[in-house]
Amino acid sequence: MTAGLGSSGDAPANGVEIADGGETTETVEGAVSSSPVQDSLQQSMLELRDGVRLDLPGEPVELRIGLRDDLLNGGDWREGFSDDVCIGVWLWQRWRAALEPAGFPRESFIDVVIGYRREIWLWLAGERTWEQCVSGLAGRVGRRLPVA
Repeated sequence: MTAGLGSSGDAPANGVEIADGGETTETVEGAVSSSPVQDSLQQSMLELRDGVRLDLPGEPVELRIGLRDDLLNGGDWREGFSDDVCIGVWLWQRWRAALEPAGFPRESFIDVVIGYRREIWLWLAGERTWEQCVSGLAGRVGRRLPVA
């Protein structure tokens, strides 16, 4: 994975651009991991290719606790991805307005979330930060956006 500082005019080919208040702060190919630059920033926006921008929501702590407890108590993860307590459904409510016009429907988004379940589990278990989890998921979505 390659990380580097970008400028507000630079757009990554396949990566995710992290923006803060309209200024580009870091461009990362693929999934975004924690770095000193990233950790010190108040991130509010993830910019995918072709100008698709996703708000970076704050960590849904109550949802995280509920999902983790349900899974630890034997809940079926496949059922959890289709109901309202699912992180995918929660994020879709926030990102739908940006993704649908770009040709990325809900079903495709949920498929990406299901494929990302190991990383989501690591977030639920406390092994990944929310920022690592959500920005990595956004990177995966960005790589699967239809070419404009």
